[in-house]
Amino acid sequence: MTQYDYDLFVIGAGSGGVRAARLTALGGKRVAIAEEFRVGGTCVIRGCVPKKFMVMASEVSHALEIAEGYGWSFDNAKFDWPTFLEAKDVEIARLSGIYAANLGKAGVDLVHGRAVLKDAHTVEIVGKDQTITAEKILIATGGRPWKPESLPGVEHAITSEEAFHLPELPKRILIAGGGYIAVEFAGIFAGLGVETTLIYRGPNILRGFDDDVRAHLAGEIEKRGIKVILGCQHKSIEKTETGLVNHLENGHAIETDVVMFATGRVPHVKDLGLETAGVELNDAGAIKVDDLSRTTAENIWAIGDVTDRMNLTPVAIREAVAFHETVYRENPQAFDYEAVATAVFSQPPVGVVGLTEAEARHSCAKGVDVYVTRFRPMKYAFTGSDERVLMKLVVDADSQRVVGVHIVGPESPEMIQLAAIAVKAGLTKAQWDATCAVHPTMAEELVTLKEKQSPAHMTAG
Repeated sequence: MTQYDYDLFVIGAGSGGVRAARLTALGGKRVAIAEEFRVGGTCVIRGCVPKKFMVMASEVSHALEIAEGYGWSFDNAKFDWPTFLEAKDVEIARLSGIYAANLGKAGVDLVHGRAVLKDAHTVEIVGKDQTITAEKILIATGGRPWKPESLPGVEHAITSEEAFHLPELPKRILIAGGGYIAVEFAGIFAGLGVETTLIYRGPNILRGFDDDVRAHLAGEIEKRGIKVILGCQHKSIEKTETGLVNHLENGHAIETDVVMFATGRVPHVKDLGLETAGVELNDAGAIKVDDLSRTTAENIWAIGDVTDRMNLTPVAIREAVAFHETVYRENPQAFDYEAVATAVFSQPPVGVVGLTEAEARHSCAKGVDVYVTRFRPMKYAFTGSDERVLMKLVVDADSQRVVGVHIVGPESPEMIQLAAIAVKAGLTKAQWDATCAVHPTMAEELVTLKEKQSPAHMTAG
């Protein structure tokens, strides 16, 4: 039997890679993990966690407006960007350190450097004259932001990764994109007092979400002062003495201090040496895997965003657990991607789980029942705000199972986590209705919705 340096070598120390490495090492296997940047990956270092800190910082301005309606007054309230950046960076460093320490406690060897496949069992650590062999290899390198490199002047633009480290807060920003990253950062910068424009080539933001959610959120973020331009994209970016001029395809030009592209992410597969190990990509440029996360190379697996299946941190972690159970515990598991809840930390935020109305109409043989409510949150009673919450239940007309829940409004990410349990369990509308409400809360609307949308109401798909 060939003797390898390790039983498992993991490339990428993000949430998925770290979980797989720790579980396998705790099971008694020899494990190493390589990371070219910092332990923690996209989520901890340049994604979910620092972004959520930015969201919370930016929400304070709105909270102050609400507080004034309740009789509070604030003199000379101001935000200091450098102070926030320092606090954010200290916390991110602490979290990264915890991840690294947990790897060590589990017995995982941490290799600092970029690992490249030399063959199906061998990796080279670039620039360190180090070659390592492993019986099995797991690729968990995640994704990276994409921007249109052929666009004239695109070199003057940033992505979400640079947005976390801007040396100073701009006075004006234009964000290109309509997905969750774009709308989240639009809310962040607008909340911090930046004149914010969001431009998207599609007919509405958040493609893939329920159409009622998309329309509702587009209207609500405009109430927060964000200028939304739809059906349009860049023609070029011109750097001038006073800023960056965004020349748009509609003939207009907008000058800003910063241009940020949030136009999607792509699997991080460049220069990994995949072809030398027999690892193939699919048509979308992601690593091709089967239901058990095995690649086209028999001893190599891949999980997380690099496979472009469902690009969410908790999903990558669950894929890691399934990999460990399959490979090292003789318990083959394929992660179930049905009814996975997700949140958009826009302002107001979005929480969804299950099918959109359009998806349900295609998959439910006997149609769907739709329940929708829009109302002003109690919190805004004294402020004069016309902001509204949207709540929507999509129900299979035949089985009466609740197959989709969609919420736009304060605390919707918290609510959707618990709603997801009910959707995943297959509970019926009658069971939701039988649950006693907690009053006064926004969430009580989820169990008190009685009136179906009229048959004439149809989502445009």
